[in-house]
Amino acid sequence: MRLNHVTLIVTDLDRSRAFYSTLGLTQIVDTPPRYARFRVPDGDATVSIEVDPDATGKPGAVQLYFECADIDARVADLKSKGLAFEQEPTDMFYLWREARLRDPDGHDIRLYKENAPDVRLDPPWKIAGT
Repeated sequence: MRLNHVTLIVTDLDRSRAFYSTLGLTQIVDTPPRYARFRVPDGDATVSIEVDPDATGKPGAVQLYFECADIDARVADLKSKGLAFEQEPTDMFYLWREARLRDPDGHDIRLYKENAPDVRLDPPWKIAGT
């Protein structure tokens, strides 16, 4: 099994399109007033946004992680474009350098760089035999 994409339920398509474009994703599908899809710059993963009139209340809690080769430079660039961060790049106990911000609907966006090779798939605390 391979992850194909993630779709986020949003409340304002135009506002969310602007956010994810500013974040550096490339829009590849545009079907207003309800849907857009973006390609992540490195690899073949995609993120979709959808206005769902059947969804009630706030969108669900989501955390999206985007790996960055130079997180400090990336955060500085995004801040110069007007994005506000809740957490500046910080070395975390789980061996990532991570910055945090929110998209216009409150989804938790995290930019990170691993501080050690293969930490995501092979951390020191990995279950033996997996």
